[in-house]
Amino acid sequence: MKLWASEHIFNHPWETVTKAAMQKYPNPMNPGVFGVDVLDRRVDTSGRLHSTRLLSTEWGLPSIAMSLIGVTRTCTYVQEHSVVDPQEKTFELKSTNISFTNMVSVDEKLTYKPHPEDPERTVLTQEALITVKGMSLGSYLEGLMAKTISVNANKGREAMEWVIRRLNSEIEELAATARGTMRTPMAAAAAADE
Repeated sequence: MKLWASEHIFNHPWETVTKAAMQKYPNPMNPGVFGVDVLDRRVDTSGRLHSTRLLSTEWGLPSIAMSLIGVTRTCTYVQEHSVVDPQEKTFELKSTNISFTNMVSVDEKLTYKPHPEDPERTVLTQEALITVKGMSLGSYLEGLMAKTISVNANKGREAMEWVIRRLNSEIEELAATARGTMRTPMAAAAAADE
């Protein structure tokens, strides 16, 4: 069993980071995640949003790890449960693989909270528990998987920034349209020709 943990601070408010996290996939930084299906979504009596999603992903393990485990199929499925609490300003996400569970389990937990000293920033704490079952070189494989998770976590943070930029751009476009200052493509082209 191997535990991997990390903390990251986003220079954005909790509400912005939470919106981005819910819209994180697909993105160009994590092309391995190619499908996201919402299985269940509900709001409880306390106003918390509960979501269950199924992620379809390419398993990003090095080929040596794949051969040691004895699999050739690279598509795997991950079940993700999340709870967004707008009152407490917490977003907790737990995920676990539902493919290859007889050989490997990866249980991951992400928590997003406002920074305790600066409400314009958000703290992400992330941890993963990796267990390779019933095979020699298990601790070696767990170490390889922890490295893969670390690389993917960095890509995930880049993806979050990408989504936030995209959301901010959409908001700016809507605001410009509402003010009547956004020019149509034809008007912009005509102005450029002058």
